[in-house]
Amino acid sequence: MAVLRDEVREIRSSQDVVGVRQMVREWAVYAGFSLVDQTKIVTAASELARNTLTHGGGGSMRVEALNDGNRRGVRVVFEDQGPGIPDVEQALRDGFTTGGGLGLGLGGAKRLCHDFEIRSDPGRGTRVAITRWR
Repeated sequence: MAVLRDEVREIRSSQDVVGVRQMVREWAVYAGFSLVDQTKIVTAASELARNTLTHGGGGSMRVEALNDGNRRGVRVVFEDQGPGIPDVEQALRDGFTTGGGLGLGLGGAKRLCHDFEIRSDPGRGTRVAITRWR
């Protein structure tokens, strides 16, 4: 799999979350995604950007255009140095929330993507990578 290009954006404010949505949409259009697929990856990225800001205290997002033979894709990686997630399995369950929301965010983001990876070390931060293929 080849990374064709990439770009990094800091997430420090709500305005940055809006910028993440715009940037991911642009990259999905570049990859030739349908409107439905654009919406899926933008929705997942928006949720993860919000989590990076709210729960991780801010961090960064890297978006990459991928080529894997006949497939083109977009991978988005979120990283923070926040408190981490003590129980990732529990956090992925629908209905689990630490912020008073519906508890659909992390699991919902996972369902909207083809590939989902999460690594979280309590006290050291969290890294979430999502990929959607065309």
